[in-house]
Amino acid sequence: MPLVKRGRKAVEQVPSFIGSEIYRGSSYGAWHPLRVPRVSTVMDLCRALGWLDRSQYLTSPRARPAALTHWHEPEYISALQRAEVRQAVSDAERDRFGLGTHSNPVYAEVFRRPATAAGGSLLAGELLARGGVVHHPAGGTHHGLPGRANGFCYLNDPVLGMLSLRRAGVRRIAYVDIDAHHPDGVELAFAADPDVLMISVHEERRWPFTGALDARAGGSAVNLPVPAGFNDTEMALVRETLILPLVERFRADAIVLQCGADAVEEDPLSHLALSNNAHWAVVAALRSLAPRYLVLGGGGYNPWSVGRLWSGVWAVLNGLEIPDRLPPTAEVVMRNLRWDGNRRGKSPPEHWFTTLRDTPRDGAIRDDVRARLAVLRHREGLS
Repeated sequence: MPLVKRGRKAVEQVPSFIGSEIYRGSSYGAWHPLRVPRVSTVMDLCRALGWLDRSQYLTSPRARPAALTHWHEPEYISALQRAEVRQAVSDAERDRFGLGTHSNPVYAEVFRRPATAAGGSLLAGELLARGGVVHHPAGGTHHGLPGRANGFCYLNDPVLGMLSLRRAGVRRIAYVDIDAHHPDGVELAFAADPDVLMISVHEERRWPFTGALDARAGGSAVNLPVPAGFNDTEMALVRETLILPLVERFRADAIVLQCGADAVEEDPLSHLALSNNAHWAVVAALRSLAPRYLVLGGGGYNPWSVGRLWSGVWAVLNGLEIPDRLPPTAEVVMRNLRWDGNRRGKSPPEHWFTTLRDTPRDGAIRDDVRARLAVLRHREGLS
């Protein structure tokens, strides 16, 4: 466990889990990729495994509109509130704010749900003022823009969480993003900030089509677009030769990891081939590199792979052993999940019900992955 010094005495910090019941039953709509249960599955699974002590669980507050305007435009926040009340937007509001689109529909909790996720990240910044570890699986909405919804993200809680850390006196922040999609909103927020290091490993030629190898965001960003089929062996090389050396050299006061579950093989919105072991290895490796550690969720559109991955993140943060087979109470949680509208939801493989850990997906390290790493290592003075 991380230690925080209070006077001359070091006090052990127990990781905190931020969740909320608002995510249970909330959906973007029957056709949307975010129709599936995610955070509620992680909460239920961790409790069924006996991993979520009451003293560690914190209910996320809903962020007040004024707190959201630390980065978002007041007019946009007002439009988001109106959309929830009216359950509709005008054509002008749709065009200006990106609300009521196929990607960013108006749904029952269209303000309250993202405001709760944002409130969790704001709270995390306050909790981490004196050090520690926080897991906030509802966070990670890294596409949100100051005045527009973008890519399923109505607010940008990673940005708000990092600004909360800044208000708590934290100066140097390393933001690492292993979601399948590039964090365009976070990069916009902290471009050219010398006290922020942003590292993103994301699938090439995938929406939002930002984060090119040579895109540096004024010197603050290191972007590694990777090819389809990116595997565990390749991620291990990236972790050891790029992510960890850069974060170690940066000497961050806090690390924020966006741990999107859409980079695993079973996800319907990417073509990467990682197992959840690759994510857990990154979670474990970064933990000792700063006194403050915030692990967010992010993308992920297969309810079983999301639940298994983010529950495993909580196990890693607490030093818990991941069982070879889930106990009956946890298996019930997994068997009760539904994934309507997707062929994999019709006949899920048995191991989605009975295990957390994927079979490792190792493979050859391809020449283009090595070449891109070499470019970045040379540019960043690592070789």
